[in-house]
Amino acid sequence: MKNNLLGKRYLVRIFWILILGIIWESIALSGRFSPLIFPSVQNVIESLFKSIISGEIIGETLYSLNLICKSLFIGIIIAMVLSILSVRSKVFEGLVETLIAIAHPLPGIALLPLIILWLGTGSSAIVFIIVHSVVWPMVLNLSTGFKSIPNIYKQLGDNYELGLFEIIRHILIPASFPYFLAGVKIGWARAWRALISAEMVFGAAGGIGGLGWFIFKKRVFMDTAGIYSGLIVIVLIGILVEDMLFNKLEKATVKKWGMSI
Repeated sequence: MKNNLLGKRYLVRIFWILILGIIWESIALSGRFSPLIFPSVQNVIESLFKSIISGEIIGETLYSLNLICKSLFIGIIIAMVLSILSVRSKVFEGLVETLIAIAHPLPGIALLPLIILWLGTGSSAIVFIIVHSVVWPMVLNLSTGFKSIPNIYKQLGDNYELGLFEIIRHILIPASFPYFLAGVKIGWARAWRALISAEMVFGAAGGIGGLGWFIFKKRVFMDTAGIYSGLIVIVLIGILVEDMLFNKLEKATVKKWGMSI
């Protein structure tokens, strides 16, 4: 039953992609727009396959994914530390709330002049922007999750004389896992946006660039079909991560445990 529903959902998605593709191709063939603005679907697909065969887009995609995974890991660790401190101490709770109020509305790109002064224009600067973009929504979600845990759970931990790390491992994280997963999903989406923006500004770091750099190069050479091929890769990776990783993880944990929020 579940497989049938999943299959239908994918069929509906493919159907609408085909409809949008037909509309796009009709507009491109109408001649109302220059191919530099509105390339045909065929040209976009050809450009994508050329980039795949040459290995250009594969290497730059792997570079971007490496940066995102590294940044997300750092962001999760920072978010967990800040969230735990805010729950366990009223003093740190005020500090964390102040940091969120200051940093959360501040776009990472707005920090570019300072980041260039501090870290230069290498991959560490891109990691800093991504971490800044993902850590604050994660802190908000985790803090909300920790605060939503019934006090009786925490009292049980104290009665069993569990240490801080045991309470975190056996009580806080399992009981707030839906909020943690939601925070990671938001962080992943924000990480993509921050990464592409930063790469388009910084360009290639250390002789190699990511998908943002790929799109920037195509824009410089007026290769509009190449730009769209880069965007297609970004969308496909986002869909794959959402469907193959987050949805499966949610079904295996949150939905299975009856903890949906």
